Amino acid sequence: MLENLGLTELIIIILVLIIFAGSQKINDLAKQAGEATKELKKIKKEYKEASEEKEKNKPKKGGAKNAK
Repeated sequence: MLENLGLTELIIIILVLIIFAGSQKINDLAKQAGEATKELKKIKKEYKEASEEKEKNKPKKGGAKNAK
């Protein structure tokens, strides 16, 4: 759907948004989007670290059988 939009169409859409929503509102939305992206990256990093830590602490398969 959006792959058919050219540069001219995008510029027109942005101008219409600025006119109707106001530049301050758009700045606020962009700031919130940036903060949300930052938070998602942080959560992804924490999940990856927890996953790696869990994998390190996971007992080896057959470890108890081989100990005898």
